[in-house]
Amino acid sequence: MTPADELLQPEMMGSEAEVAFEGALRPKSLAEFVGQQRVRGQLQLLLDAATIQNRTPDHILLAGPPGLGKTTLAMIVAHESGRPLRLSSGPAIQHAGDLAAVLSSLVPGEVLFVDEIHRMARSAEELLYLAMEDFRIDIMVGKGAGATSIPLDLAPFTLVGATTRSGLLPNPLRDRFGFTAHLEFYDADELVEVLRRAAVLLELEIEESALMEIARRSRGTPRIANRLLRRVRDYALVHGGDATRAVVRSALELYDVDELGLDRLDRAVMNILLTRFNGGPVGLNTLAVSVGEESETIESVVEPFLVRIGLIIRTPRGRMATAEGWRHLGLQPPAGALPIPGRADARPASTGAEPLFDDEL
Repeated sequence: MTPADELLQPEMMGSEAEVAFEGALRPKSLAEFVGQQRVRGQLQLLLDAATIQNRTPDHILLAGPPGLGKTTLAMIVAHESGRPLRLSSGPAIQHAGDLAAVLSSLVPGEVLFVDEIHRMARSAEELLYLAMEDFRIDIMVGKGAGATSIPLDLAPFTLVGATTRSGLLPNPLRDRFGFTAHLEFYDADELVEVLRRAAVLLELEIEESALMEIARRSRGTPRIANRLLRRVRDYALVHGGDATRAVVRSALELYDVDELGLDRLDRAVMNILLTRFNGGPVGLNTLAVSVGEESETIESVVEPFLVRIGLIIRTPRGRMATAEGWRHLGLQPPAGALPIPGRADARPASTGAEPLFDDEL
């Protein structure tokens, strides 16, 4: 994957300075947070009720694709409730003992944020059930017939879990969250608000039409929008011009980001699907080998976006291009090409978690 491709990855990447700057862009309160109006209102009610009753807020599960603000919302929950915040992640908790060490060290009222909670070890998940419900855990001492269970009381805490794959969470764990928030992709107007705020922090003067141009190419994801804005700033700085719409187009053309937000890898997948396989259907592994990328990259990064904007669809027989997919690459769709499942400029409704199909059927 090239540096240009990484621009459109919703996961955090780049240098420490880039990551630090993304942290500086994070809003500190629900009032500053742009978009996700329904979720913001629900969280505000939950936090206000906990404050009135002088108790810790209920456990919260934040579900949605990467880059939409789950980590930011977790930080806001801690900030607005006046509680300390502890950060961890599912991949870092691979044993029940790892989780027990974290839980036993929490102070009263602390907010524990676990990113990618669906990747936590099963043994740790089972330990978490009792901790979330009764604020206690059972520690096993010894092995075999002589093993004994020692109950350990925990300080009341609020667990905020974030997941991009809520379907992978076991039902007993999901049911123990008092509130589940489903984050949606942003529309262009909301992304313009995000970009306008970021431009102020960057001390960048930029035209409104230029902000909209970036927003339309940001895949509905604030993290990507902010990243593209920084590249536009760099381009304007190097070329000594203002951040106009023309400059945005030139900068994003340099980084291989087209008018729909497709990058080099997206277009390579579309080209292979259309020219080598006549629009499909074709299996995931075959498509990945033809492009020269890992199948996991195609499935988790490229494919959800192409499906969401209506350029391809997934069928029991494999991936197929739609008529809009043919037209976007400047090709005439063949007779009988699949109709467009939805307008490409409409607000995306899918989270990218389409059902999986057997690869080579």
